[in-house]
Amino acid sequence: MPLKHRIDGHLTGGGAPEPERGPMPQRAATIVGGGIGGLAAAIALHRRGWRVEVLERAPEFTEIGAGISLWPNALHALEALGLSDAVRALGAVEVTGGVRDRRGRWLSRTDNAELARRFGQPLVVLHRADLLRVLTEALPADRLRSGSEVSAVRDDGHGLVVDHREGESRPDVVVGADGLHSAVRRALWPDAAAPRYVGYPAWRMVTEPLAEPPSEGAATWGRGERFGYTTLPGGRMYCFATASLPEGAASGTSESEYAELLRRFGSWPDPVPALLAAVPADAVLRHDLYDLPPLPSFVHGRVALLGDAAHAMTPNLGQGACQALEDAVTLAHCLDGTPDVAAALRSYDLLRRPRTQAITRRSARLGAIGQLSWPPAVLLRDTAARLAPTRATLRSMTPVLGWTAPGAPVTATKSEGKSD
Repeated sequence: MPLKHRIDGHLTGGGAPEPERGPMPQRAATIVGGGIGGLAAAIALHRRGWRVEVLERAPEFTEIGAGISLWPNALHALEALGLSDAVRALGAVEVTGGVRDRRGRWLSRTDNAELARRFGQPLVVLHRADLLRVLTEALPADRLRSGSEVSAVRDDGHGLVVDHREGESRPDVVVGADGLHSAVRRALWPDAAAPRYVGYPAWRMVTEPLAEPPSEGAATWGRGERFGYTTLPGGRMYCFATASLPEGAASGTSESEYAELLRRFGSWPDPVPALLAAVPADAVLRHDLYDLPPLPSFVHGRVALLGDAAHAMTPNLGQGACQALEDAVTLAHCLDGTPDVAAALRSYDLLRRPRTQAITRRSARLGAIGQLSWPPAVLLRDTAARLAPTRATLRSMTPVLGWTAPGAPVTATKSEGKSD
C-alpha cells in the first residue's frame, strides 16, 4: 500500500519543547527500512538508550547483492558503532588496486597500505549479506520487525503516529531509510524530482573460489563499457560491469545476462575471461542505475531521511553504503543529549546534505568519464589518468575518505542483547 501524505509542516505544534528536568526519559525511534543505513541508525540510537524498532516491508532481513567496498570513512563509522573489528574479520583487504585501459595497461594504481596510513583505515571488501548479518546481530531480535510495511506517517495532534501492518507506533522521531524509491520521501517531499537513470546498468556477480585469485583489484575502462573485480575472502572475487544501454533493457534471466557478459567482456584482457568462467551462470545480478536529484532538505519536522532515500548515488566511488553509515552515526550524535528533536534533525541536515550531495555529483562525473565511448575522448581520458601522479589521486580523495565520526565511539549498553 502506498504511503499517504498525512503530515503537515508543523509536527510538534508551536515552538521548541521546554528542556527536560532531571534525567531524560527514554525516547523512541521508528526506522522505516531494514537495510544497511537503517540498521546502523537503529544500532547507534539503541546504544544511546533509545527504544528503537526497525520496520522492514520484506518478509525477512536479507540483502540482495554481491560484494560491497567499505572505504576508510565507512570503517570509521563502524568503529563508532563498535563493529569495525567484526566487519573487518569477515572481509578482505587488497594489497593494491587501480584502473586499467582496454588493453590491460595500468592507468593508475593505489596502495592500500598508503590508503590506511593517510586515512586511518584500509579498504575492506566483503559480501553484503555478511555485513547485514553483523548489523542485525547487534540489535535485540524483537526490535527487528520484518513484514511490516508502513502505510502512513501522521500527526494526530498528540504526536507522530506510524501506521504499519502490525498496528501503529508513536515514536519521537521517524527515520526514512527505505531506499531509492522511498515511500517516506514520496509522501513528505511530493514535489521532489524522481530518481534519474544515469545511462547504464550494473552487472554484479561473485566467482566460485579460485585456485589462484588475482592479488590486485582493478577497474578496466573500455569504450562505453567497464569491468571491475576485487578480492573477497576464501579465494572468491567480486566482479562488476557496466555498459551504456537504454533504461529497462535487461534480458530477463540471470543466464541470459551471463551470456551478455560473455559476449561483451569474454575477450577482454586477463584475468577477465577467467573470472567470468568462474561465475555461476545463474548468479548474475543486473540493475539499472539511478541517482537522486538534490533534495532541499533531508528533514521534515521530526522525520529524517537517510541513505539512498536521501541521496541515492551511482556506485562509481563505492560510497553508497559508506555514506549511509556516516548518516546513521551523525544522526544519532545530533540527537544525543538534547530533548529538541526538531533542532537536532536540522543539525543533521546541515551536516549531511552538503557532503552527500557533493559526493553524489562527484560519483556521477566519474561514471560519465568511465563510460566515454568516442575514441578521441577515450584516448584523452586514458592519457590524463596515466599522467596523474598517484599522490595527487590520493589527495583528491581526501574530501571523501577523510571523514571521521563525530563524538566518542558508542559502546554497548548494559542491556545490550536484551529486549528493551
